[in-house]
Amino acid sequence: MDKRILGLDFGSKTVGVAISDPLLMTAQEHSTITRKKPGALRDTLRQITDICAEYDIGLVVMGLPLNMDGSEGERCELTRDFASQVADRTGLEVIFWDERLTTYEADEILRESGVLRSQRKQFIDQVAAAIVLQEYLDERRKQS
Repeated sequence: MDKRILGLDFGSKTVGVAISDPLLMTAQEHSTITRKKPGALRDTLRQITDICAEYDIGLVVMGLPLNMDGSEGERCELTRDFASQVADRTGLEVIFWDERLTTYEADEILRESGVLRSQRKQFIDQVAAAIVLQEYLDERRKQS
C-alpha cells in the first residue's frame, strides 16, 4: 500500500492541512496551523513534520494560488518558498496543484453545511486543503 498524501493550503497567517485515507481515495480535513507572525514558520514546519511522521506521509500536495488568468504573482513565490522549506524539513517531494477558487468553494461547502459565518474562518483553510488534495487524488486515479 502507498503512503498517505498530505495536502496543504498555505496562507499568510494559516496553513490548512488535509490527509488522504490509506487507500488514496479520499481527502479528509485535518487541522489549521496558525502563526502569530506571517514569517514565523519554524513552529509551522515542526507541526507539519510531526504530522508527516504520525501519518506516514509519502508526498505533499500544496495548493498554488495562481491568478485567474493562470499567471503567478507574489503569493505563488511565497508558496514556492514555503514548499521548499517543507521539502527540506520533511525530505518529501512537494508538488503543486492549482488552487484557484478553492477558498470560495470551501466557504460554500461550510455555508451549505450550516456552519455560521463567524465559525467558518477556523475551518476554511483545512477544507480548502482537502479540496486541493481531493482534486489531486481524483486526477491521479484517472491517470493510472
